[in-house]
Amino acid sequence: MAKIKPKNNVELNKMRAAGNLAARVLDFITPYVKEGVTTNYLNDMCHKFTLENGAISAPLNYRGFPKSICTSINEVICHGIPDDKKLKNGDIINLDITVILDGFHGDTSRMFYVGEVSAEAKKLVETTYKAMMAGIETIKSGSQLTSIGWAVEKIAKPAGYSIVRDYCGHGIGREFHTDPMVIHYGVNDKNYDMKLKKGMTFTVEPMLNVGTFETELMTDDNWTVKTADRKLSAQFEHTLAVTEDGVEILTLSPAGYTYPPYV
Repeated sequence: MAKIKPKNNVELNKMRAAGNLAARVLDFITPYVKEGVTTNYLNDMCHKFTLENGAISAPLNYRGFPKSICTSINEVICHGIPDDKKLKNGDIINLDITVILDGFHGDTSRMFYVGEVSAEAKKLVETTYKAMMAGIETIKSGSQLTSIGWAVEKIAKPAGYSIVRDYCGHGIGREFHTDPMVIHYGVNDKNYDMKLKKGMTFTVEPMLNVGTFETELMTDDNWTVKTADRKLSAQFEHTLAVTEDGVEILTLSPAGYTYPPYV
């Protein structure tokens, strides 16, 4: 694992501002996530809100990504591209938002319910949120990076869910994706481990599947990732800063939202 340079107080304050804005984008879009709405509409609303708040949408044109947010529905694990297909009753959808404000990135995602969703879908979404928070709670100066994955697994495995292995959390700051790689499953490999230090910033973003952990990248767009067995997947994501005695979640919802239904 490459040497990670902790952020200073000035940089952390900029990370706080970027994280807060990313969370506010999700709070803003919440009432619009409903049956009959297209993901293109959600994309355009988020893009406009981001610009109006003095920031830009990091995904737009990032390595050729064509939209401002990622919209991943049902069996789509991550990196779904907004389009003109309408959301339908029973869908679950992840909205992944990253903004760049004053040169720093804020990255967060949440699941949403469209209308009435199945009990199976609700259990998956709630468990994914709890698994993310369990991973986050291990973080403090001096703790091991791999403790996050073991904590996620401790929640996901007994509930019967698999954890995606092909995609992970990442360091973040002036750049969108940097070291460290944050693995969301239990691993005993020093190549993925390191001792955390105050001022480090990274994301925790576990993806849990109802069926297999195996993934499939759609070759028609080379972005959309689906579960290999086409069963449901869910994800939540926060950007974090390591503190002396714990962790600061930089992308907490100002509205107090955690997992759906958001009321």
